[in-house]
Amino acid sequence: MLFVEPRFLIFFALIFAIYWAMPWHKGRKLFLLGGSYLFYAAWDWRFLGLILLSTIVDFVIGQRIENNRAKKKSYVIISLIVNLGFLGIFKYFNFFVESAIDLASTFDLTLNHTTLNIILPVGISFYTFQTLSYTLDIYRKKLKPQKDIFDFALFVAFFPQLVAGPIVRAKDFLPQLKTKHLWSSIPVKACLLLFLVGFIKKTVISDNLAFTIDQVFSDPDSYTHLSIITANLLYTIQIYCDFSGYTDMAIAIAGLLGFKLAKNFDAPYLATSIIGFWKRWHISLSTWLRDYLYISLGGNRKGELIRYRNLMLTMVLGGLWHGAAWTFVIWGLIHGLALSINHLWHKLKAPKIPALLSWAITFYIVSACWIFFRANDITTALSMAKSYTLIGDAGTQILGDLYIFILVGLLGLHFIWRKAQLEQKLVSLSAPIFSGLLGMAVPLILLFHPAGYQPFIYFQF
Repeated sequence: MLFVEPRFLIFFALIFAIYWAMPWHKGRKLFLLGGSYLFYAAWDWRFLGLILLSTIVDFVIGQRIENNRAKKKSYVIISLIVNLGFLGIFKYFNFFVESAIDLASTFDLTLNHTTLNIILPVGISFYTFQTLSYTLDIYRKKLKPQKDIFDFALFVAFFPQLVAGPIVRAKDFLPQLKTKHLWSSIPVKACLLLFLVGFIKKTVISDNLAFTIDQVFSDPDSYTHLSIITANLLYTIQIYCDFSGYTDMAIAIAGLLGFKLAKNFDAPYLATSIIGFWKRWHISLSTWLRDYLYISLGGNRKGELIRYRNLMLTMVLGGLWHGAAWTFVIWGLIHGLALSINHLWHKLKAPKIPALLSWAITFYIVSACWIFFRANDITTALSMAKSYTLIGDAGTQILGDLYIFILVGLLGLHFIWRKAQLEQKLVSLSAPIFSGLLGMAVPLILLFHPAGYQPFIYFQF
C-alpha cells in the first residue's frame, strides 16, 4: 500500500477512527501493532515471519545483555550475525556471488554461478537498523531493555515509517508508548499540511518527472550534453521530492496518531558544504552511520588519517546499504572523499569560499553523485558523468526548454519555501482560512496527479 493510493487512505481512516475511539491505552497499542502487521502483510505476507523473528531475537538479546553484562559482547555479536545475516542473504548474496565470479574471471578462473531467486523484503534495511540500534544502545548502557514485548514489537513494526523510514531510535519512540495520547495535544493543522506537502512532492513533482528521467537514463548516448545535465538535475529534484515526500507523509501520519518522529530532511539542497549536506539529507541514516559505525571505527579520536579512513569506510558502507551494486559503492566512495576533503579544508584553515560559490560547488558535487545512484550500471554512469562534465561525445536528442524552466522553478521553490518559512505561516492561519485553502488545494493537486502510481524510490532499499 502506497501512501498516495485510495486503499491506503481508507486503511488509515479506519485505523485513525478506531484508534481514537478506543479508551484503553493498552488496547490502542495492540490495535496499532495488528494494523502495522496488516500493512506489512499487504506487501508480502510471507515476510511477516522475518520481521517477527527479528523482533523476538533482539528483544531477548536486549534482556540478556542487561542481565548478564559479562557476556554482553557475545550477545551483541549474535544480534549482529542475525540481523546482518538477514540483510546478507536477502539483499547481498547475489551481489557478492556475481562480484566473486567477475573477479575470478580476471584470473582466468571459472566459478559456478549460484544465485538465490528471492524477493527483497520491503523495509528490511530500515527495521534491521532500528533493532540493531536498540541492542547496541543497551550494550553501551544508553538504554534499558524494554520489558513489554508488544511495545517493542510496535517500535519495530510501526507502519508509518516501517518500509522507508525515517529510522527511529528506541530511546525516542519507546517512551512515547508509556502514556495515553490525548487528541487535544495533536497539532492537526501541522500534520495535515505536512501530509499534503509530501503528497505534492511525490505525485505532482516526482511521479511527473519520472518518465522523462527514465528515458534519458535508459539511453544517455542519444542525448546532448545539456539534455543529460538537465535530466540529472531533474533526478536530483525527483529523488528529494520522492523520499522527503514519503517521510513528510510518514511523520504526518504518525503525528495524527500522537507519535512524534524526527525530521529527516532539512532543505538539503541549500547546504554550502558536503558536511552541511549530510547534516540535512536523510538525517536518521546519517546520524545512525555516525553513531554506530563511524564512532565505532574510532571516529576522529586517532588522528586525521584514521579519521579520513573512517569517513571513507562509513560512506562506502552507507552506499552499499542503499543497494547491492557497485554504482552505490562508487556513490558512497565519492561522498566519503568529498567529506574528507571538506574536513581537511577546515583543518588547514584554508580561505573561506563565498557562500554562493560554496553552494554551487556543493550542489554540483551532490548532483553529479546522483548519476551513480540512479544509473543501472557503471557503464551508463560513466557515460553520463562524461557528458555531465562536458567530456566525450554526445547524441542529438534534446529535452525541451520547458524542462529547464521547470528545474529553475523547483529549485527556486525549494529556496523560497525554506527562507520565507511558508510552512510555519500557513500553520499559523486561523482554522477556517486554513481549511478553505486546504479544500481549494486538493482538487488542484488531483488535476496534476499522473495516471497510475509509482513506487517510492527508497522502497527498493
